[in-house]
Amino acid sequence: MKISPFALTLSLILAAPILAQADDASRDQEIIERFTKCDANKDGKLTKEEAKGCMPRIYNNFSYIDNSGKGYVTVAQIQAMANR
Repeated sequence: MKISPFALTLSLILAAPILAQADDASRDQEIIERFTKCDANKDGKLTKEEAKGCMPRIYNNFSYIDNSGKGYVTVAQIQAMANR
């Protein structure tokens, strides 16, 4: 069975959103795992000090992610930044 170039291209275009969702889910899971490992006191909040040696990109962008100045970031905030 031969597949036309048009059909192949169309199928790849239609599959792209599904693949992107899989990438987002994989990224979100990796963030959760790393966040859990770095959250030393297991309070569900990551301080800049906790991020320092464990999540360097979070540490380097901490004030941007913690735009309200609370002194901590949550896994949801990190995921939102990663999925932009």
